[in-house]
Amino acid sequence: MCGIAGIVGTLDAYQLDAMLLSQHHRGPDATGKYNDDGFAALGHNRLAIIDLSPQSDQPFFDTSGRYALVFNGEIYNYIELKTELEELYSFKTDSDTEVLLAAFLVYGHECLKKLNGMFSFAIWDNQDKKLFAARDRFGVKPFFYSVKNNSFYFSSEIKAIHAAGILKIPNEKVWASYFAYGSYGNPDETFWENIFQLPGGHFLEFENQQLVLKKWYFFEEEVVKQSENLTYEQAKDRYLMLLKDSIQLRFRADVTVGFNISGGVDSSILLALVNNNNNKSINAYTFYTDNPVYDELPWVEMMVGKTANSLGRVLLQANEVPSLAQKMERQQDEPYGGIPTLAYAKLFEQARKDNVLVLLDGQGMDEQWAGYDYYTQENDATIQGVTDSPFKSNMLSDTFLEKAEKPIYPKPFADVILNKQYRDLFYTKIPRALRFNDRTSMMYSTELREPFLDYRLVEFAFSLPLDFKIKSGVTKFMLREIASQYLADDLVFAPKRPLQTPQREWLATDLKSWVNTCFEEIKNSNYLNWFNQKELQKEFLDYFEGNKQSSFHIWQCISMCEMIKNME
Repeated sequence: MCGIAGIVGTLDAYQLDAMLLSQHHRGPDATGKYNDDGFAALGHNRLAIIDLSPQSDQPFFDTSGRYALVFNGEIYNYIELKTELEELYSFKTDSDTEVLLAAFLVYGHECLKKLNGMFSFAIWDNQDKKLFAARDRFGVKPFFYSVKNNSFYFSSEIKAIHAAGILKIPNEKVWASYFAYGSYGNPDETFWENIFQLPGGHFLEFENQQLVLKKWYFFEEEVVKQSENLTYEQAKDRYLMLLKDSIQLRFRADVTVGFNISGGVDSSILLALVNNNNNKSINAYTFYTDNPVYDELPWVEMMVGKTANSLGRVLLQANEVPSLAQKMERQQDEPYGGIPTLAYAKLFEQARKDNVLVLLDGQGMDEQWAGYDYYTQENDATIQGVTDSPFKSNMLSDTFLEKAEKPIYPKPFADVILNKQYRDLFYTKIPRALRFNDRTSMMYSTELREPFLDYRLVEFAFSLPLDFKIKSGVTKFMLREIASQYLADDLVFAPKRPLQTPQREWLATDLKSWVNTCFEEIKNSNYLNWFNQKELQKEFLDYFEGNKQSSFHIWQCISMCEMIKNME
């Protein structure tokens, strides 16, 4: 788990150093660099998780010295792959890094299909002067890039590309679409001009100043391959087997592993299977705000109270929000998910203090099991528990609103619910949650693993009949039945709670002065022309006077305010 950076083409000596320094938090254990005589330079910030020895530092070279690898992530099935490759490659370390490079040397880009993991990596061929880079199926680990003056720049965080000298210019189409439709951009876009991301499930090649992108993961085809006439019980047994294996694989580490937990069914089953697969007590972490309307702490304590797990309770208070938000904006480089993300960050901060360097999390169940309320509603909603639109396009000036593009998502399946799941998995919910979570965990030099996004689980659950997922109005039905083998029904069949923190109340009361300051900073900025000032002021006044159905538009302005400080 690390930060990667590189430049292919003309470069100045300071650029790679600046890139690595800007994302040092991603890998404080070692920093490595490689320069191929002016053709390319690769850099790596290492957070040592598997094979902690210096032998596994990066850039990592094959035995011939021809290929140099920089890699961010984990290959969970590296032990099985190593066994497969041992007759073809002579290993010198116990790392998954070397297994990844060996797999590439033996199988070429077809190696990607053999990998069960989260990864973004780049391999430089110093003989053919060619770069190959790839990203995992769902885009758990980031890969940003830019092309300037025929040189190719890449990194794990946007700030590193800016550090290399790429100007920080807002991508107004993405910003406008964010305000108007809540979109965080297409899978290849960012909020900044001339900075792109390699979409999940894609690889790229850069050679002779030519960039080529190709898709390597075809989810729809893999789902079709799953089709079997399994009975309900057979499907439940197979899913549980895969689920146990996914969690077990993600305990492969040479450092301490813990997990995050909330009061929902997803965390409940994670708790149960973590303990079912391990003989020792594993640290659990949860956050709370001292507000009984929102806090899930009572459910968490009830769950953990029946186990031997140590529970780290992390409190977020309103007065911490302004300073945390400023720090988080610098870390995220783009708008993020509000106060819940700040609360989430404190879990990683505490875990790092406890020397727990890897945390498991429960992201991905709702998307594969159709767990959100809007899946069965006839609308285009993407937010759980919201009836009115949280997007206030009336706040925008006409000229800025014209730049917004309403997102149109592919619909590769015949079923409406499957298409909504597909949208959330590849375009809305999961991509932005993974981005928030990656930056948040890495801010405190900790690794986050997502066992429920094991591609085998997602493909299999996605392929199951709808009545296995939703029955008599109960969502995630089969998953709840699996959980009921380990947990009490009052936990397993509790309804989903859409809200996690008192963000709406805090922004209108405790944090009102801070919110007003942000509003004033927007009015005095070079970006006021993005807004209809009269409507903007009206929305703020309405919110403070009690119209708090949603706080998303207020948080959008706060995100804008914090970004302004770094743009001007």
